[in-house]
Amino acid sequence: MGKIGDVPVNILMKRLSFACLLLFIRPLRSNSQNQSCISGDLNALQGFLRGLDSGIPGWSMNASASGCCSWDGVSCDDSVASGRRVIGLDLQNKSLKGSLADSLADLEYLSWLNLSSNSLQGTVPSGLFRLRQLKRLDLSMNRLSGPIPMDSYLPSLEVLNVSHNAFTGSHPILAGSTKLVVFDISSNKFSGGVDTSVCNFSSGIQVLRLLANSFSGDLPVGFGSCASLEELSVDSNDISGNLPNDLFELSSLRRLYLEENQLSGWLSSRIGNLSNLEQLDLSFNSFSGNIPNSFSSLRNLKYLSLQSNSFSGLMPYSLSNLPALRVLNLKNNSLSGGITLNCTVMNHLSSLDLSSNDFSGPIPYNLSQCVELKTLNLARNNLSGEVPISFKKLASLSYLSLSSNSLSNISSALIILQDVQSLTGLALTRNFLGSERIPMDGIQGFQNIQLLAIASCGLFGSIPPWLSNLTKLNVLDLSWNHLEGTIPTWIGYLDHLFYLDLSNNSLSGEIPTSLAQMKSLISGSTSQLGPPTDDFPFYVKRNISDKGLQYNQVSSFPPSLILCQNMLVGPILPGFGSLTRLLALDLSRNRLAGPIPDEISDMSNLEFLDLSHNNLTGSIPSSLSKLNFLSSFSVAYNNLSGPIPTGAQFSTFSSSDFEGNPGLCGFHLNPCNSGTPVVLRQTSHRRQNYKGVIIGLAAGIGLGACFLVAFIYFLLSKAHPIRQDDDSRVVADSSGNLEEAESRLVFQFQNMNNCDLSIGDILRSTDHFDQSNIIGCGGFGLVYKATLPDGRKVAIKRLSGEYFQMEREFQAEIETLSQAQHKNLVLLQGYCKIGTDRLLIYSYMQNGSLDYWLHEKPDGGSMLQWEKRLGIAQGAARGLAYLHQSCDPHILHRDIKSSNILLDENFEAHLADFGLARLILPYDTHITTDLVGTLGYIPPEYGQSSVATFKGDVYSFGVVLLELLTGKRPVDMCKPRGGRELVSWVLQMKKEKRAAEVFDPHIYDETLEFQLMAMLEIACFCISDSPKLRPLTKQLVVWLDDIGAYDHMPR
Repeated sequence: MGKIGDVPVNILMKRLSFACLLLFIRPLRSNSQNQSCISGDLNALQGFLRGLDSGIPGWSMNASASGCCSWDGVSCDDSVASGRRVIGLDLQNKSLKGSLADSLADLEYLSWLNLSSNSLQGTVPSGLFRLRQLKRLDLSMNRLSGPIPMDSYLPSLEVLNVSHNAFTGSHPILAGSTKLVVFDISSNKFSGGVDTSVCNFSSGIQVLRLLANSFSGDLPVGFGSCASLEELSVDSNDISGNLPNDLFELSSLRRLYLEENQLSGWLSSRIGNLSNLEQLDLSFNSFSGNIPNSFSSLRNLKYLSLQSNSFSGLMPYSLSNLPALRVLNLKNNSLSGGITLNCTVMNHLSSLDLSSNDFSGPIPYNLSQCVELKTLNLARNNLSGEVPISFKKLASLSYLSLSSNSLSNISSALIILQDVQSLTGLALTRNFLGSERIPMDGIQGFQNIQLLAIASCGLFGSIPPWLSNLTKLNVLDLSWNHLEGTIPTWIGYLDHLFYLDLSNNSLSGEIPTSLAQMKSLISGSTSQLGPPTDDFPFYVKRNISDKGLQYNQVSSFPPSLILCQNMLVGPILPGFGSLTRLLALDLSRNRLAGPIPDEISDMSNLEFLDLSHNNLTGSIPSSLSKLNFLSSFSVAYNNLSGPIPTGAQFSTFSSSDFEGNPGLCGFHLNPCNSGTPVVLRQTSHRRQNYKGVIIGLAAGIGLGACFLVAFIYFLLSKAHPIRQDDDSRVVADSSGNLEEAESRLVFQFQNMNNCDLSIGDILRSTDHFDQSNIIGCGGFGLVYKATLPDGRKVAIKRLSGEYFQMEREFQAEIETLSQAQHKNLVLLQGYCKIGTDRLLIYSYMQNGSLDYWLHEKPDGGSMLQWEKRLGIAQGAARGLAYLHQSCDPHILHRDIKSSNILLDENFEAHLADFGLARLILPYDTHITTDLVGTLGYIPPEYGQSSVATFKGDVYSFGVVLLELLTGKRPVDMCKPRGGRELVSWVLQMKKEKRAAEVFDPHIYDETLEFQLMAMLEIACFCISDSPKLRPLTKQLVVWLDDIGAYDHMPR
C-alpha cells in the first residue's frame, strides 16, 4: 500500500475527496441574533433528547424554552415563511448514547443531520428517510441496526453516510434521491446482491462506497450509468464472477477498489478506457489469464495492486508507460518471462513488489532509473545472473529483497549494494548456490543496514570481519551455509543486534563470552536505535499463501540466539543468564560439554530452549522451573542424570524432550528410587525436522507463542518442506478404525441447538487440518478456521496428542468454558477427541484480534476510530468482570492481551483463551494460580511471586487500554531503551505533563481530549505498582461506560 506520510494513499484520497464534498454542500449557520424556534421544532428536539441516556450540555427540557437555536449543534434559518425553523443538527462526536427518537422526523425543514461518531443504537425512525429538505444525512460510526426503509423518499439528499454501523437487509434503494453525490453504506451487514439502480435515478453521483459488507453474487451491469462517478469501492465482500463491461465506460472514475472478493475471469483490455483512474486495487481475487497490455492511457494512475490473483503470462509493457505511478504490486501471481519495466518513464515509482511469481532472466539494469524507489521486492522468482552494477545509483532504496532466486556472484552483489547508503534491509537468502565464498574484505559500506539475511546460500568461508562495522545491525541471518572457523568475538559487541542465526554451518571452537554480553539482550541496555521506517519490514514470518518467506512486521520474531547444528565445543556460558531479554536460545546439535549452568534460570523471559544432541553432563538444574514463560524445552540425547525438575512449565513438556539420557529419572520415566533402567520410547517426530518443536511451541503458553510458531516454520522452510499431518494419525484411535472414528459425533453444548456433527465433518471442514486453514494459535494448540455442514463458521483449537499428560488441563478448560457464558467471551460450542488429539470448537470471530487491527493491518489504526476503541474497551471489561465476579466459580484469565481480545463483525469485543485458567477453588489455590502471562502485560509483583491474581489481570487490562490509546505495542524491541516499554513511557510522559502526546494520531482530536484523558487515568489506575491501588473489574466497567459523561476524573 502506498503512503503519503503515515497515511495510506487510498485512505488519504478517500478522506480528502469526502471532506471536500462535505465542505461544498454544508449550509452555513445563520448569524441572526434571534435564537428562538417554533414550538414544533422545540418539541422535536426535546423528544430526541428524551431518547438519549444522558443530556446534551446547553439543551433544556423546560417546556417554556424557546431559544433552541442557540443550543449546541443546532442551526436555524429565519427565511422560512412559517417562522424560524431548525435546518441543521450537528452533534458529531458528542458521546451520545441511546436511541433515535421518532420526533426527529418532525423537523420538516432539516437540511443536514450529523450524528456520526457516537454510540447510538437501535433502528432509525423511518420518518427520517422521508424528510424532503434533507441534503446531508450522516449516521456513521454508531451502533445502529436494522434495515434501511424500502419506502425512503429523500428528494433533496446529496450525501448519505451510514457507514460503520450494523445495518442489515438488502442493498438500500433511495429511488427519489435524484441529487445524490455521496452514497456510503460501507462496514455494515448488508447482504444479497449489489444494486446499481442508484446510477439510474442519480446520474450525478460521485462517490459510491459499498465495501466491507456481505454482498454476494456477480457485480451487476448498470454502473455505466453513473457517468460522474469518481470512486467505486466494493472491496471486502463476497462478489464473484467477472467485471461487467459497462464498468469500463466510467471515464470520470479515479478510484476503483474491488480487492478481497471472489472475482474471476480475465481482466478486460477495456480497463484502459478509465483514463482518469488514479488508484486501482484488484488484489486478493481469482483473476486469471494475462494482464492486458492496455495501461498506457492511464497517465494519472498512482497506485496499482493486482496482488494475490492467478494472473499468468508476460508482464505487459504498457505498465512502463505510467509516469504518475508510485506503487506497483503484482505479488503472488504466476507471471513469467522477463521483468520488462522502463523506469525512464516511471520516475516517481517508490514501491515495486513482484515477489512470488515465475519471472526469469536477469534483473533489469534500468531499474536504477526509478530514482525514487524505496522498496524493491523481487523474492521468490527464477531470476538469474548478477545484481546490476547500476543498483548503486538507487539513492533512495531502503529495503531490497532478492531472496529465493538463482542469482550468482555474492561478492559482486555486496560490493555494489554497499554503496546504497539509504539501505536498511537486505535479504539475499536462497541464492548463490554452488561453491561461492562469502567475501572476506572489500566491503566498507552498509553503514545504515539493520537487517542482513544471507541464509541458505551454501556459501563457504568464515564469518567475514567487515560485518563488525555494521554498527546498526539488528538482525543477522547467516544460517544454512558452509561457514567454518570460530564465531568472532566482535559479534557480541554489535550493540543493537538482538537476532542472530548462525545455525546449520560448520562453525567450531567455543562460544565467545561476548555473546553473553549483547547489549540489546540485556535488561538495562543503552541501545539508542530508533524505530524502523514503514518501508523496512523487520523480521521473518512465513506467508502461507505465498508459499515462501518474507521479512516483515516488527512483532513477528523474538530476540533470538540460534547456534544449532554446528561443531561448537566447550561449556554453555553461565553468562547467558544476563540475557534477560532473550526469548529463544538454540544450542542443539553441537558438541557442547559440561553441566547446564544454574544461571540459565536468570533468563527470565526465555520461551524456547533447546540443548539437545550435545555431550552435556550432570543434572538438570531445578532452578529452571523458575522460567515461567518456557514453552519449548529439550535436553534430549545428552549424558544427563538425576531427577527431572517438577512443577511449573516442566509439567507441560513431553517425555521425548528428555529421551536419550539413560541417567534421568522421574516425570514420565521410571521413579528415581525404582532402580530400574530408563528406556524411553523412540518417536518418529525427531528433531532433525523440528516437528517436535512445532508441537511444543503450539502447545506452549507464555510470551508470543504464535510468534514462535512462525519462527519454527521459518527454520523448517529453510531446511525441509513443512510436512502435512498424516490424516490417519489424526483420526485413528487405539482400534485403528478410521471409518468408525470419522462417524463418531462431536459433543455440542445443549444451549447451542445445533444439528448433529461428526468427526468426519470436522476433518472435511478443515481439509484434514491443512495448514492453509490455520488462523492462529492459542493455549495448547493451533487454531483452524472451518465452515461446518450447517453453514456455521467456527474456530477449532486442536490440542496436540503428543502431550499425554494434558488430560487434566483439557478437562479443566472444558469444565470452565462450559460454565462461562457471556456475550463478551468467545463461546465454546463443543468438543471431541480424535485419537490422542482433542478439539475445542469455538465461535468464529470475523474481524480477528485487536492486536491485528492495532499493530498488523496496514490501515487498521485509521479504521479503529475512537468510538470503536472505547466500545472494545467497554466490552472487554464486561467480559473480564464476568469471569472475575459473576462466573461460578470465579475465573482468572491470566493472559489478558490484545491478541486475546477477538472482534466480531460489529467489532464487539470477546475475551479468548481464558480456558487455560484453573478454577479458583479455596482448597487448591496453589495449583490453580500458577503464573503465566505475556511480556509487557505482566504486573511487577509477578517477579517476586509465582501466584497469579485477579489484580494481575487488571494490570494486564490496563496495558491493553494503553494500546488502544496510543496504538503502540507493550514492548517494542526496536526502540531506544527509554521508549521500549509502553507502561514506563506513558508514565514518564504523564510525569512530564506531556500526556496529550501519547495518543494515537488516528484518534486524537481536541474535542475528544477529555474522554481520552479519562481513559488514560483509568489505565494508570490499572497499572499501579501496588495491586491494592488497582480497581476491581466491576468498577472498571462503570468507569468505562461513563466515559464522555464525566464532570471530573475518576478517583
